[in-house]
Amino acid sequence: MMKLVDQVVRSFKVAKVFRENTDKINSIDFSPSGETLISCSEDDQIVIYDCEKGTQMITVNSKKYGVDLIHFTHAKNTAIHSSTKVDDTIRYLSLHDNKYIRYFPGHTKKVVTLCLSPVEDTFLSGSLDKTLRLWDLRSPNCQGLMHLSGRPVAAYDPEGLIFAAGVNSESIKLYDLRSFDKGPFVTFKLNQEKECDWTGLKFSRDGKTMLISTNGSIIRLVDAYHGTPLQTFTGHLNNKGIPIEASFSPDSQYIFSGSTDGRVHVWNADTGYKVCVLNGDHPAPIQCVQFNPKFMMLASACTNMAFWLPTLDDV
Repeated sequence: MMKLVDQVVRSFKVAKVFRENTDKINSIDFSPSGETLISCSEDDQIVIYDCEKGTQMITVNSKKYGVDLIHFTHAKNTAIHSSTKVDDTIRYLSLHDNKYIRYFPGHTKKVVTLCLSPVEDTFLSGSLDKTLRLWDLRSPNCQGLMHLSGRPVAAYDPEGLIFAAGVNSESIKLYDLRSFDKGPFVTFKLNQEKECDWTGLKFSRDGKTMLISTNGSIIRLVDAYHGTPLQTFTGHLNNKGIPIEASFSPDSQYIFSGSTDGRVHVWNADTGYKVCVLNGDHPAPIQCVQFNPKFMMLASACTNMAFWLPTLDDV
């Protein structure tokens, strides 16, 4: 794989646009192999793409329960997602025959964070009911319950040994998965956000930093060991109060974010400087942006899905 440097990042252009959705795409997830991408939309469609061929593979409808926060699970052709209708149950879906394998009931308000362990069949969910729940895909029963003081965001570290919970847009609590019932082993107190809420949390692949995305025009990078603020990324537009996703490149060196003006903004994670703004003619706000974990491609989504590739031949 060619190395990601500023010159390569600036050369990214949209190679393929898909216009299958009639409403905004609210969540995307690459498979760990990078070969496929799954998306879900407010039009209740789940779409799976082949990243190597640049084609759409499967479309599944979730009309009854709606769909948000979709994630591939480790088993082939399966995914979990939160519901937007009926109730706040999390659902485990077999994609090839569009059948539900299992339901995970428990949350009493909208689920706003969902993350899958990178190493095993467990996952975390957090809700506006101010709880964080730990689950095992093999059982409908909640494996662990944490009561929090506010809206949560959550993420597993790359080894799947600890998880982080961002609470109330002001503190990050780290838990050991083997003893989470003892409470967090460390809490980092940050300045409370005045203008916006934390809506996403991700560890860098090297495990050294955490990226906090918001429903405002601000993204924060925090040291994962000490909780010290490292960078604040701004300059992208979010005047709609939507949870715009921010993502790392696989080498943890770059930060990508969508914006309500339909462009992708890129910063250097170490220095904080803006590398470029990529214009892909998105007609609506870009809520989702992720870099492929294995291949040199980027995906961004508004109502359309765009696949980006570098246009430099070799660097």
